[in-house]
Amino acid sequence: MEPLGGGIPLSPVATMLRCRKRTPFKARRAAVKQQSAPYPQVRTSLAAKVGAAAWLVAAAQFFVVQLVVQSGWRTPYSWATFNISDLGNVHCQMWDESRPRYVCSPLHDAMNTSFVVHGVLLLAGTLLTGAAAWGRGRWSTTARILFVINAGGWVLVGLVPADVNENLHVLGALLIMGLGNVGLLCAGFVPRASLFGGLRPVTLSIAAVAVLAAVMFFGQHDPGIGLGGMERVAAFALDGWVVVMALASLTRRVRRQTPAA
Repeated sequence: MEPLGGGIPLSPVATMLRCRKRTPFKARRAAVKQQSAPYPQVRTSLAAKVGAAAWLVAAAQFFVVQLVVQSGWRTPYSWATFNISDLGNVHCQMWDESRPRYVCSPLHDAMNTSFVVHGVLLLAGTLLTGAAAWGRGRWSTTARILFVINAGGWVLVGLVPADVNENLHVLGALLIMGLGNVGLLCAGFVPRASLFGGLRPVTLSIAAVAVLAAVMFFGQHDPGIGLGGMERVAAFALDGWVVVMALASLTRRVRRQTPAA
């Protein structure tokens, strides 16, 4: 028999009851401790790092080339007034019946090449960043498919300038600002255990702005920054997102995947 604090021995029945009371509590405590343990951390793979680097180069070259090409204009170029595509137009002429403006871009070949390079690098980044960054499941798969379509849209607008085939060029713009921004919204719901899922508030904030800007641009609603400015918000949002996620991929360790979203 086990002695009590005062030295009085316990009966076998009391000892059994005391042990039964302790065991469930300890088991529950161990279970809670196990559940609250952090996800195991793993290093970002080489392929994911290459994909992240591709995203950074895609965004950087795209912005730099725009500045270089617009500096070659002999007439003033305004981000609020002119579309991004105007930089790639191959003819010097009055353009766009809904918003007439004189467009003449001497360095249009550089801009159109940049559009294509931009799409190819966005595609590479989307494919290489991998499941550790995106997670698994319907949201992740849908987001990546739409990102691939977005990349194809950039290639299309580079191969077919607006004043060469406006219909195909507009189709490319729809793939970029329409489906691409829907893909960005889907990326906001990838599993939380993934790298991108851990940054869900950032993704959803950027996606909300991007979708709203796209709706306003295609509806020709100017909130005061010009339709050219509105187009840039809608088109550049995904570039801003890939820069943030690329930096996260290069600087953070990612969680090992678990079935839970």
